[in-house]
Amino acid sequence: MNVSQAKPQAHHHDVLIIGSGAAGLGLALRLASHRRVAVLSKGPITEGNTFYAQGGVSAVLDDQDSLDAHVQDTLSAGAGLCVEEVVRHTVEQGPESIRWLTELGVPFTRETLADGRTQLHLTREGGHSHRRVVHAADATGKAIEDTLVGQARRSDNIDLFEQHIAVDLITTGKLGMPGPNRCVGAYVLDRANGVEIFQAPCVVLATGGASKVYLYSSNPDGATGDGIAMAWRAGCRVANMEFMQFHPTCLYHPKAKSFLISEAVRGEGGKLLLPDGTPFMHRFDPRGELAPRDIVARAIDHEMKRLGAEYVYLDITHKPAEFIRGHFPTIHEHCLSFGFDMTREPLPVVPAAHYTCGGIATDLRARTDLDGLYAIGETAYTGLHGANRMASNSLLECLVFARAAGEDILARGPLDNGTLVIPPWDESRVTDSDEEVVVSHNWDELRRFMWDYVGIVRTTKRLERARHRVDLLMTEIHEYYSNFRVTNDLLELRNLALVADIIIRCALSRQESRGLHYTLDYPEPDPKLDGMPTMVAPP
Repeated sequence: MNVSQAKPQAHHHDVLIIGSGAAGLGLALRLASHRRVAVLSKGPITEGNTFYAQGGVSAVLDDQDSLDAHVQDTLSAGAGLCVEEVVRHTVEQGPESIRWLTELGVPFTRETLADGRTQLHLTREGGHSHRRVVHAADATGKAIEDTLVGQARRSDNIDLFEQHIAVDLITTGKLGMPGPNRCVGAYVLDRANGVEIFQAPCVVLATGGASKVYLYSSNPDGATGDGIAMAWRAGCRVANMEFMQFHPTCLYHPKAKSFLISEAVRGEGGKLLLPDGTPFMHRFDPRGELAPRDIVARAIDHEMKRLGAEYVYLDITHKPAEFIRGHFPTIHEHCLSFGFDMTREPLPVVPAAHYTCGGIATDLRARTDLDGLYAIGETAYTGLHGANRMASNSLLECLVFARAAGEDILARGPLDNGTLVIPPWDESRVTDSDEEVVVSHNWDELRRFMWDYVGIVRTTKRLERARHRVDLLMTEIHEYYSNFRVTNDLLELRNLALVADIIIRCALSRQESRGLHYTLDYPEPDPKLDGMPTMVAPP
């Protein structure tokens, strides 16, 4: 693994991957036999959404299931905005993705059959008509991330750079070079040594989503929309950012830091209850607790507002304690640490921002609008999710499009940026900030008004208020960014504010309710908008 030197420097690789989750590391491992790869991580290499994913990876592995059923379930959850070609392509790659992970050594949970043979245990989650979620107990993401990191550390062709946050993409257009614009690298803040140049003819954004734009989120602190913001500033289109998924069931506790209670708890029979113990999901959808996440989250939000309640309950105590501890060991232990025994009492839960269904527009080969720039995983809009992501399709998307990007990069043949002269990062006209409180105050203000005005239920008036607030905030942040040296917090705030602006603009332009976008001013879907993503381009 490369170790940063004592002063800022330029790094040269065949491929630069920004992000170290399932998408980024999955791609790095696909390329490692053929290309020299750099993988950047904002913090520790495992600190991303993949590591915290509890549920699993959806794939058709049961004889009672079918690819067509998986496709139809995904299209249904996507509420008329999925691209069917993309859905089918992704679903068809599911079994191979599981085989690849298994061969790498991911310890998926298995069950023993009557004849003594074992097979992968499949669970079921909301929106799925069959059991098709492959998992490693209730900590699938950790099992996948640990395995991928271990494999990457053993590769001589993969350089891992921790504590490195990308500042902006470098393009030939920004360098004033003639010819078609293309991406040739990135300026990157090494927290120890300042801003460095990472040069590569192929750059891949695998930076995850933007759920930290909201006050309450299930995501780790790094989910700040960095890739989406950088791609937008480089001239790429972004799509469907109004569709922000709220996970229905996060543990309600002041010190839990939005700990997720996996959808698999409901998949195995968990019931949602009002504070007085009354079930309510059957009043909102015939599928009850197994309805898609947007319906469940909106139902909980409705009941909490109707009753003035701070939370509802998720109850699986009707299952044997041994079953609960066996299926959900991580969740059970974590809840115990906060004083809740899920084998004996219902858990208090609330919705929280969880997944970004929109992102950087890409094709089936993960290519963006900018030559040499790819986007994979949650940061990308592929057309798979539409207006709502079905549970456990996200890790599948990471793996499928990492493979697609890898194949396209290898098909390009060896490329060389060696003759390019990229100027170093210019800090000659800036100083260290003496007002860090500005960053923390703006960060808090942004997340609060996004939660209040652009949350689970919206109105045009609320969105207009949010747009006014974000305009003022972006002006202030731009001035601050121009005058002071960049820091991790400032870069994340700058990116979050831009992503918030895009979310608000997308939400205002969609004058209907569909999937995760629900507005009281247009409470029904508009059939004329079937199949019509919200595609926005930089000015």
